Amino acid sequence: MEKLDLIYEGKAKRVYKTTDEDLLIIEFKDTATAFDGQKKGIIPGKGIVNNKVSATFFELLERQGIRTHFVRTLSDREMLVKRVSIIPLEVIVRNVAAGSLCKRLNFQEGTLLKLPIVELCYKNDELHDPFINHYHALALELATRDELSFIEETALKINEILKSFLDGKNLILVDFKLEFGRRNGEILLADEISPDTCRFWDASTLEKLDKDRFRRDLGKVEEAYWEICKRVCG
Repeated sequence: MEKLDLIYEGKAKRVYKTTDEDLLIIEFKDTATAFDGQKKGIIPGKGIVNNKVSATFFELLERQGIRTHFVRTLSDREMLVKRVSIIPLEVIVRNVAAGSLCKRLNFQEGTLLKLPIVELCYKNDELHDPFINHYHALALELATRDELSFIEETALKINEILKSFLDGKNLILVDFKLEFGRRNGEILLADEISPDTCRFWDASTLEKLDKDRFRRDLGKVEEAYWEICKRVCG
């Protein structure tokens, strides 16, 4: 199998065709963006960390019965994945109040939520990924009722699996974003699970160990990414 043409390049990843029509190669980049692309930068080694951490999480979830697009890692920055048709929804699961939830609903950052909150965003760059509900998703024909139920139930299962795993690494899973795709009549977890798409806090100190360090100019961004890699993949 060989890497062929570049078919997509986003803010953090490149996607390539392969000689197998059913498989793609994802290459993770070191570029970083925040605030809808208004802030840009480079985090050296970020692509390596995100590849390793995502692979570890995908393998963990597969062992627990969650179907994903992951096949295997190919190099420090590349993984082989099954081709899926991405459902244009970002699925956000929140365990602790942080980020936009605090701004929108006046939670104090760090408030432990009484139950996990699942939110949906319409994955659309031109519209800046607005928050939507089930009715919007159905009206836009982004997914069916059954698909929405499956996606939310799966997201909550993933939350429990990851929280339990990260408890053993002295990490709090504050919140995270998931994407799903359709393949041969089933829905698979796709995209990545990494410090780019999750908020991780040290359970003892509440130190932020994720992309918030870049967003909020907290410093030691590269060190935080590698600390997550060490704990998750070690």
